[in-house]
Order: sequence, then structure tokens, then C-alpha cells
Amino acid sequence: MKKFIAMLSAVFGLFMLGVFSQPQIQAASEKTYTIDTDVTFPPFVYANTENKYVGIDLDLLRAIAKEEGFKVKIRPVGFNAAVQSVSAGQADGMIAGMSITEERKQKFDFSDPYYSAGIVMAVKDGSGIKSLSELKGKKVAVKTGTAGADYANSIKDKYGFEIVTFDDSDGVYNDVINGNSAACFEDSAVMYYAIKNGLDLKVVTKPANTTETGFAVKKGQNQELLKMFNEGLAKLKANGEYDKIIKKYTEGKATSKTKVKSQTETAEDRTVLGILKENKDAFISGIIETLKLTVVGIFCATIFGIFVGLLGVVPNKFCRGLSTTIIYIFRGLPLIVLALFIYNGVPSLIGSKVPAFLAGVITLMLNEGAYTAAFVKGGIESVDKGQMEAARSLGMPFGKSMRRVILPQGIKIMVPSFINQFIITLKDTSILSVIGLLELTQTGKIIIARNLEGFRVWAIVAVIYLVIITVLTLLSKWIERRINN
Repeated sequence: MKKFIAMLSAVFGLFMLGVFSQPQIQAASEKTYTIDTDVTFPPFVYANTENKYVGIDLDLLRAIAKEEGFKVKIRPVGFNAAVQSVSAGQADGMIAGMSITEERKQKFDFSDPYYSAGIVMAVKDGSGIKSLSELKGKKVAVKTGTAGADYANSIKDKYGFEIVTFDDSDGVYNDVINGNSAACFEDSAVMYYAIKNGLDLKVVTKPANTTETGFAVKKGQNQELLKMFNEGLAKLKANGEYDKIIKKYTEGKATSKTKVKSQTETAEDRTVLGILKENKDAFISGIIETLKLTVVGIFCATIFGIFVGLLGVVPNKFCRGLSTTIIYIFRGLPLIVLALFIYNGVPSLIGSKVPAFLAGVITLMLNEGAYTAAFVKGGIESVDKGQMEAARSLGMPFGKSMRRVILPQGIKIMVPSFINQFIITLKDTSILSVIGLLELTQTGKIIIARNLEGFRVWAIVAVIYLVIITVLTLLSKWIERRINN
């Protein structure tokens, strides 16, 4: 028994060493900074028709980087994830139309402001709502963590409305369009841009609570980067490049020719075939990332699950207790909480960055592995106890009895659960978009931010998932039949 436990521990130890060992080879002289952003926030940041990240923020950042002689690595993680990753030291800075507030100054150091905008209220055309006073008893949609959300919270008691929060702008807009919310609050530049590009909403208030927007780093850190940003911004304002970038993206500044082109592109985007044709590379990339996460995640989860499951059946109280505890903890934690803890919480404890893909794999390994351990343990325990007793009575040690007698019978019982867990893991990868992984779900969000066609894009994503799951189900059924035969 001791040899059996030692062998399992050695295998699992080597595996975990390989997972957590990350080479630290980037030289400081490269001057490459990791900058997180939210690419679902046009005109500040979004993906254009070629799926390249553009907008006021990124054009300014790239121009400043070129002016000051440093490089940037852009990570599209979403606003909330960007705030958390910078706070945890996972990124060097963030630029995502972030309003400079006194509360945020407690945790971040901001650059000189590069844009000023107010908050406007938008409603569905024909709703009849024209002022804040008409919101009493109604619901209002906002995007969590934004200046629009802060403004709505500051006046909700005065005007008597209820707030509904969403993680992306598309969710906010659709809630109003579908009639679930009476209005939404958004940055004026963002709202005007969305309406200009076909969003069926109408602004009914003047910009209020005007705030300034800035580039942010963790308080007390990356001061050299902050200094270069400020110096570069001043140079862009002096040479006229700043005005060109702002004019390129702000409402009412485009030429007639540009507007016609934009409307043509939007019309093409609104057909399913047009969306597929225009974004095929992005969809393919998202599918590949999803499959990579699924395959690596299920492999790691299987190793982890088998190890923990076998610990639960050895004749040792400590091992059984440890197995039960691990299964209880990681099955009980929501996947999204576990992902955020590993990606943003662990770096604060260990003082080292955790790559998003690695964090995603570890999340899947622990969560899916706990379920795998449960049915491995259950599969072994379902084999008649007399089988083990008979093997031991013939002089076989515990490990050999397990390998030769119990596991061959238990595996047949476990196979359907393994197949089901593989499909569940594929679907669970969608939750990992919360830490910025560009899998299929995050790809859909980025495309929607540009064309505002939530229904069609999510329908395409849903069909892709169904096709992949159908293929995997047929393949797994074939494998199951082969094993049973």
C-alpha cells in the first residue's frame, strides 16, 4: 500500500512541477509592457472589420509607445478583469476609457487625462421616456465598474429606479431594446458611436457628471511607464497627432465618405453569412483556443482526478480524508470564482504572474478533476468487495490487486462519466473568458462590440458549440462501444 501511494505521489508531483514551472526569460531591456484593456468599448477600444484592436485608447497608446521607444503587449481581458489583473500585478497597466475618480486613485496612479466625457441616458425610441424623473419604479441597465454605473448609483434613490448590471455593453443595450429595462447610462462618446453605427436607442439627456479619462498603473508601481505615457501624450498634443486620433473616432467628426463606408460595412455585418465571412479567422482562432483548453484541461483533470480518486479508496484514513476534502472544496467552488482567484488572487500571494492560459488550465484541472475523482472513487467502490478480498487471499499486494482486478472492472463503469465530463469541460471553457482568454465566447463578445448584432453572433456561437459537442459525442460513443466490446 505504501509503495502504491508513493508511486501515485511521485507521478502527480512530477506533473504539478511541470505545470507550475514557468521560465522567466524576458529581459528588462526589451521594454515590453503588458497592457490590459476592454475591447468591447468602442470608440475607445474595439476590434475593427479586420479584427485588429483599434480605437482612441489603443491608437494613442501605440503612438506614445513609438514616440517614447517602448513596446506594448495588448491583452483583451474586459474592464473588470483588467482592473483586477493590474491590482494583482498581472499587468503593467490598463487603458480602457477608465474615468479618473478619487476612489480609484486609492489603488491606481493615473496619467494626465487624455479625454473628457459625460454620462448620458439612452432609451428605446418610442418609449416616451424623456427625463430622469420618469424612471421611478423602473429598471435601469448599466455596465459594471464604469462611470455610468457610478452615476446611476449616485442618483437611484433620488429618482427611485432599480439598477441591473451587466459585464458587457451589448447586454446593457439589449436589455433596453428588449424592454426589460427602461433606460441605460453610458459614456457619451460610447453611446453616440453605438447609435451612429446602428444601435436602436436614443439619447434623451445632456452629458452629466463629466469625468476625465486616463491611463492607469498599480499605485506606486511602473512609474517609469507612467512618466513615458505622460511625456508621449504631451508630444502628441504638440505635434497635432493627438487631435487627428480624437477626430478620427469621435462622433460628428468623420467625413461623408467615411460615413457611407461605415454604413455599408454595417449592412454587410447584419447578415449571418456576412458575419461568418468577415469574422471567419476570429471564429477559427476562438475554436482552436477552446479546443486547446478543453484537451489540455481534461488531460490534467484526468490525472488529478484519478490520483485523488484512488487516494479515496486506499485503506488509510488520512488519504481518504484528504481525498474527500479535495473533492468537497473544488466541487463546491463556482468555476468563475476559482478562475478569478487563481488568476488574480494567487499572484498577490506568490508575487509572480500567472499566465492566463495556465490559470485556465489549473482552474479546469481542479474543478473538473474533483468531479472526475468523485466518479473514479465511486466506480472503484461499486466493484464488489469480494473481488479485492479474493485477490488479497491469493497473496496479491494491494497495488497489484487494484491494477489487475479492481480497475479493469471499475473502468467500464467510469467510461460514460468520463465522456460526459469531457463535454462538460468543453462548455466550461466559456467561463474562462472572464480572465481574458480569447476562446469562442470571448471572440463573440468582441465581434458584437463592433457590429452590435448580439442575436446573430450568439446564434452562430451556439451552433458552433453544438457542432463540436455533437462530433465529440459521436466519437466518444464509438470509443465506449470499443471498450465495452
